[in-house]
Amino acid sequence: MNGTILALAPMAGISDWPMRTLCAEQGCNYTTTEMISAQGFITAPDTLRVYQYLLAVSPDEPRPVAQIFGHREDYLSQAAARLSDTGLFSGIDINMGCPAQKVVTSGSGSAMMRDLPGCARAISAVRRATGLPVSIKMRLGWDAEHICAVELAKIAEDCGADLLTVHGRTRMQQYSGKADWEQIARVREAVRIPVLCNGDITSAETALEALRITGCAGVAIGRGALGNPFVFAQIAAALRGETAALPTDAQIVATAIRHGKMMLAWKGEHSAVLEMRKHLCWYIHGKRGAARLRTRITAVDTMQEVFDLLEEFLSLQNSEPDQPA
Repeated sequence: MNGTILALAPMAGISDWPMRTLCAEQGCNYTTTEMISAQGFITAPDTLRVYQYLLAVSPDEPRPVAQIFGHREDYLSQAAARLSDTGLFSGIDINMGCPAQKVVTSGSGSAMMRDLPGCARAISAVRRATGLPVSIKMRLGWDAEHICAVELAKIAEDCGADLLTVHGRTRMQQYSGKADWEQIARVREAVRIPVLCNGDITSAETALEALRITGCAGVAIGRGALGNPFVFAQIAAALRGETAALPTDAQIVATAIRHGKMMLAWKGEHSAVLEMRKHLCWYIHGKRGAARLRTRITAVDTMQEVFDLLEEFLSLQNSEPDQPA
């Protein structure tokens, strides 16, 4: 990929095709699916609805990378091969960074960083199973006493990985504290393949600073894109030396309405409304009257109520500042 990589980091329950599509429209040039259990994908019936949702790809989005997780190389390699054969994806990513308890308990996600020989076997197996690019998502290590990102990065490169994404925290930190970009810089210096910096990148300013400190090939943005797909356009503008314009309230509402319509067409009203409740809270975060509207968002039952709340939100932003919020 030419130029700086602006990636949407995979997020469970969030980085589905509507979210990926909205981010791509704003300049995101590298997207990844939600985590897919390699074992579940291989052993579950083909009709299992959860995988139909997780693997759904829109014709309007660039082909995403499919992310798989697990700790057994046989399931990982089989899943990589099957996903590659669909023709829907542009690469295979192995998750070695998820800190969730239910994931690490099985030895998957960031728990894999406690078994570097096992990581090598998994990466090699996936590399043999697919002709697509293979990438690895990792953290700095399990805890502060076991920082091993540089070592794992070298192993990944030796085993044929094409790209690395490094979150600048350990598993035990979860999302607390500050991402350590200096440690990510050490990873980038240790390998020849591209490295993406992940963690605490929420704006054009933080993206430029992360790139300056790490020298990475790009950034991967997760929580900074929640309710804010516009962050990719802002970073792209800043990279061109231009002023990174913030979205107007009207643009925020128009994007949220499009988001809701895509979810409605895809999942039907009940599921779409449940999904949009959390997205609405993110879209209006920090705006006048957001706290009051959030209490009402949790009670909406129809997509029309969602749209009505968004129009009410826009009217509130356009009203006189001294009016009650």
